[in-house]
Amino acid sequence: MLQATKEGDVATMKKILLIATGGTIASGYTKEGLSPKIEAGDLLQYVDGYQDFCQVDVVQPFHLDSTNVRGEHWLKLAEVIEGKYGDYDGFVICHGTDTMAFTAAALSYLIQSAAKPIVVTGAQKPIDLPVTDARTNLMDSLRFASHRKAHGVNIVFGGNAIAGTRAKKERSKSYNAFSSINFPAVAVIQDGRVLFYIDDKREDGDGDPVVFYHGLNERILLLKLVPGMDGSMLHRLFPYYDGVIMESFGVGGLPEYGEVPFYPEIRRWTDAGKMVLMATQVTHEGSDMEVYRVGKVIKEDFKLMEAYDMTLEATVTKAMWALGQTKDSEELRRLFYRTVNHDILLAPEEWKE
Repeated sequence: MLQATKEGDVATMKKILLIATGGTIASGYTKEGLSPKIEAGDLLQYVDGYQDFCQVDVVQPFHLDSTNVRGEHWLKLAEVIEGKYGDYDGFVICHGTDTMAFTAAALSYLIQSAAKPIVVTGAQKPIDLPVTDARTNLMDSLRFASHRKAHGVNIVFGGNAIAGTRAKKERSKSYNAFSSINFPAVAVIQDGRVLFYIDDKREDGDGDPVVFYHGLNERILLLKLVPGMDGSMLHRLFPYYDGVIMESFGVGGLPEYGEVPFYPEIRRWTDAGKMVLMATQVTHEGSDMEVYRVGKVIKEDFKLMEAYDMTLEATVTKAMWALGQTKDSEELRRLFYRTVNHDILLAPEEWKE
C-alpha cells in the first residue's frame, strides 16, 4: 500500500552529511565546456527550506566530472561514510549523472545492510542556472535522507527514489533521466512528501549490522557482442583481465562463427580460474540462457554465471566487488547470486541465502 509521509514522519532535525564530488550539479561554463566549479559549501545556498527538518554539514572528497570517477573514488566515498557513520542520520552524495548508476551500485556492495539512508543525486543542469532540476533534486534528496523509513543506497532524481542497484540513465538530457529497471521505484517525492512503494524499513539494531567492504578488483572486461565478432578478442585481452562480462543478444548465447570460436576461448578463461559472466544487451526482463541451444550448451559445459534480471551497472560493480573479496569459483558464485539491495530476483534458488 502507498504510504504518505505526514509532517511528523520527517524526523525532528536530522543530521545529514552532504558529500560533494563535482558533476553537472556543481558545474559552470568554460570555453572548453561544462566543468565542475561550484564548491561544496556553496551548493546549499541554492536551496531553502531544508533547515526545517535537517542540519547539514558538507565535505568534498574530490571534485570531478563523473566520467572520471572509478573504483578508487567509490572506495573513498565508502571510507568517508564509514568514518562518519556514527555521527550522522543520513548521507547525500552530489554526483555527476553519467556514471551515477555505477557509483550507486558500487556503494550498494561496499556498504551493505545500512540502516541509515545513503542518497546519490545530481542534475542535468548546473544548480546556479535560472531553470534547472538541480535545486529540486537536492531538496528531494535531503528530504528523503531525513525520512525515518529511508535506508540503504538509493538514487533520488526526477522525483523518484530508486534502489542503488536498479537505476539506469536512459535519457541524456531530460530531467527524468533515470529509470528503475526490473524493479519498482522505492518511493516518489511529491509536494514535499515522501510516498513509499517499497516499505522495508530497517531500524537501528534491527536486522544485520552495517558492513563496510574495502576491496574492489577493477580488472573486469565488459565485452559487447556485435554480429560478426569472433573469440579472438578474448584471446588478445586475456592477460589484462581477471574476469569478463559478455553482453550477449536477447536472452543470452554465444555465436559459433569466426576463425577463433568463442568456445575454446571460454575454456581458456575458465581453466585459468577467471570469472566468465553472461549478461544481455536487452534492458528489461533479463537473461535466460536455458532457452536456446547457443546459450544452454555453453552454460552447462562451463557452468557459466549469468546476470539474469540485474542491471549492467550492478553486474559490473558486483563482479568487481566479488573478485575483490575472493578468487575461489564457488565463493564467487555464492557472493554474486546473493541478493544485495534488491539487485537480483531470478538467481537460482540453491545459491540464494
